[in-house]
Amino acid sequence: MVVAVLAGVCLLPNQAAAQQVSIEKTKGTTVYTPATLTLTADTSTINSCAEVPVVHLIARATSPDGNPIRYRWSTNNGHINGDGASVNWDLAGLAPGYYKASVETITGTSDNECQAFSSTNVLVTPCPPAPPVCPTVSISCPTDIAIDRPLTFSANLSGGSGSIAPIYNWTVSAGTIIDGQGTSSIKIDTAGLAGQTVRATLSMGGYTLDCSASCAVQMPVPIPSSRKFDEFPAISRNDEKARLDNLAVELQNDPTATAYVIVHPGRNSKSGDVQRHTSRVVDYLVNTRAIDSKRIVTLVGATQEELMVELWLRPQGATPPRP
Repeated sequence: MVVAVLAGVCLLPNQAAAQQVSIEKTKGTTVYTPATLTLTADTSTINSCAEVPVVHLIARATSPDGNPIRYRWSTNNGHINGDGASVNWDLAGLAPGYYKASVETITGTSDNECQAFSSTNVLVTPCPPAPPVCPTVSISCPTDIAIDRPLTFSANLSGGSGSIAPIYNWTVSAGTIIDGQGTSSIKIDTAGLAGQTVRATLSMGGYTLDCSASCAVQMPVPIPSSRKFDEFPAISRNDEKARLDNLAVELQNDPTATAYVIVHPGRNSKSGDVQRHTSRVVDYLVNTRAIDSKRIVTLVGATQEELMVELWLRPQGATPPRP
């Protein structure tokens, strides 16, 4: 609240202002005195961007003579709305700076007026700077995804506070940024990340707000393939058992794998040679090495110069080998 100072005078016809005047009358002396006056404002400052830039002014006046009091308001800018002892001072649209409002009280008659004056100043302050606004951040995820191939993530910005220069700060959940940090596009090394999720997150520096966005892709899992584990011609029984022992160990290490035994007849093979070799291999794996017969597939391959046995391992989900 702001309280303003008072000044007062009494005026008689053809007489200069004075604080007290005596008039001789037949029945005695009448003394005219200005009203006591205080002026208060509900605030001394107001922001030029205030939704309602209005200051409430209250004049409190008392006439020692008990005369009626009239009020006259004025201002060097803005608009005074209302009359009487309480008014509103509208400061809408004014530039920042100090502005003055004044009130004058009048008591007595037109021939014998007493006036009191008071004023107050209000400071109109500038609008505060607009708060920063995050830009709209959209990240484009890569669509051409392959195992161990680098990924490229790109960002596009729109809107936001134009006075703030964007600072690109990327982080990734897996892999390594090998190019583009600090720019709108990065490249990530994905070696060894098969089957993992790679999330790229962009945090916009320069803002006091959390201006971030992210995008994630799933790296594919390698498609397993069948592999030739061993091959050998018609060899001694002990050598054959040693090779089958190695195959059995692989099957025990991977309970989901399947063994393929492909026997190629030789050009000079006799009838039944392929079947005998096949049965001998399966019998050893099942009865000696305790491999489930359901995990063994036998095939007859194309004729070769001599009888040849191929041992294949097919991981779960892999395409079976072709004889």
